Amino acid sequence: MQKRAFSLIELLIVIVIIGVVYTLAITNMNKLSDPKEKLTLLTLKEYLLSFSDAKRVKLLCLDDCSNCDILADNEKVANVEDFLDESVKSYRYESAYGTVEKQKEVYFNLDNVQERVCFSYEIDKSGVGDQVIIAFKNRVYDFTPYLTQTLQYDSLEEAVRFKRELEEEVKR
Repeated sequence: MQKRAFSLIELLIVIVIIGVVYTLAITNMNKLSDPKEKLTLLTLKEYLLSFSDAKRVKLLCLDDCSNCDILADNEKVANVEDFLDESVKSYRYESAYGTVEKQKEVYFNLDNVQERVCFSYEIDKSGVGDQVIIAFKNRVYDFTPYLTQTLQYDSLEEAVRFKRELEEEVKR
């Protein structure tokens, strides 16, 4: 009876494949664990949806927006620093008026003291989030599409023009 074994080349190929897979996995895990590298306004929806165990996830920035909390089902799960500043503006789109600045929400902390909300964005597990347009640092981010990524524009006027063109297309 003849014994059959793996050749040296076959073993080396398997070791190389395992090494490549390991390297790719570790690199991707490091990217996911660093919120500053991953979190931008363009990737905010995807970042919040990565908290897959929660029904609703919210980014809540108080006072001057320098310190933001990630709340999953109203419990703090993460903190993000230096993500935004006070220049961030939230708008909602209305076809009759264009963009209308969104009123700041009322927030009460655990001690039942009202705090000033600088910015907030909430999304549910199915990907439906606040229908807002955000202006920040000479860029405009459109969070109104439900099932697509956040759209980015150079100005608020460009975002309104796109919305109006979309309405005209739907009316046809």
